[in-house]
Amino acid sequence: MDTLRDKIVLITGAGKGSGRLLAQACAERGAIVAANDISPVNVEEVVDQILAKGGRAKAYIDDIAKKVGVQNIINQVEEDFGHIDILVNHAAVEPNIPLLEMDEWDWHRTLDVNLTGAFLMTQSMGRVMQVRGSGVIVNLITESVSEENSKAAFLASMRGLDGLTRQAARELRPYGIQVYAVENVQGKIVETVFKLLDLQTEER
Repeated sequence: MDTLRDKIVLITGAGKGSGRLLAQACAERGAIVAANDISPVNVEEVVDQILAKGGRAKAYIDDIAKKVGVQNIINQVEEDFGHIDILVNHAAVEPNIPLLEMDEWDWHRTLDVNLTGAFLMTQSMGRVMQVRGSGVIVNLITESVSEENSKAAFLASMRGLDGLTRQAARELRPYGIQVYAVENVQGKIVETVFKLLDLQTEER
């Protein structure tokens, strides 16, 4: 289906991993990709690759763990493209540090990026989408790593993100905003997200 043609898709953490794959795949399906990352190195490479293939994309460099950064991103994307149809929260950090060795900075930074960042993006975009009466928010949640191998901060952030997504879905649905949690499984993420977006379009 041509569900993404001319849609404005904002993806956080678009420089690497699943965010990068989704940015490239969305552009291939005709979407205009607003690619965010905290570092310009990888995300600008992604945008350059999309543009080289005739796609449409622009990089937005800012820290989604801070409210001012979130507001800057959304304001810039709206100035460039008019609105935002779809938000994909992918930005995440995963320090490989055991509980007894982790310092407060690693704990707070993990929760700030993985959970607070998703909250700030969802809240800010929810307010914008509420005015338009429509929108889709997709939160990528990494569940494929077993709890035995996950570290405390990352596991806590993913469990929190799952709860945030469920509650956001309930609160935002009356405004025409659909919020989904998608398991971030390598090799399947693009197919899973596209199936979700196609189904969501069919149901509207």
